[in-house]
Amino acid sequence: MRRKITNLLALAVLATLVERPMHPYEMASLMRERGKEHDMEIKWGSLYRVVENLTKHGFIAAVQSERQGGRPERTVYRITDAGRAELVDWTRELVAVPDRGPAPFTAGLSVLGVLSPDAVVEALGQRADGLAAEIAATEQALAGWAAEVPRVFLVEREYELAMRRAELAWVRSLRAEITEGTLPGLADWRTYHEEG
Repeated sequence: MRRKITNLLALAVLATLVERPMHPYEMASLMRERGKEHDMEIKWGSLYRVVENLTKHGFIAAVQSERQGGRPERTVYRITDAGRAELVDWTRELVAVPDRGPAPFTAGLSVLGVLSPDAVVEALGQRADGLAAEIAATEQALAGWAAEVPRVFLVEREYELAMRRAELAWVRSLRAEITEGTLPGLADWRTYHEEG
């Protein structure tokens, strides 16, 4: 039975090392260049500890150490067969199994009643504006990348775009229910905030 890895930085390291052996600084540079911190929660300060743990468990192995000029010695790592198998299994699981982890927006919605309806309308308007700007930026980036990058390497951005569009539609819908007065329980909510 495989060890369950929960640190997504480990996934990013394994996926990066599939390309070629490299040292941790090079891994981090390549992941940053590709915007991996937008795809998954990454704590860059733990990169060397993650590399150490992956090595300890046999998923990657040191292949050489190199020194350039007066810089400190850098160890180059490669992915092992066990690491490739773990990467494939883990990716399959992430794609196949729905995740119901809590999101900050969901947490805010769960206590929405502490704000007045007017404050919620304002906050949802701000969120809608932010989402619309993100959507436009992602659409523009995708259009630029589509000519140069195979689609399989852009599907996470397509998914992000679809989720943002769905969220924007939902936020606008809830905002409209409040502003048009069609949200069930709205009168009681207003009374609570007006009278305490």
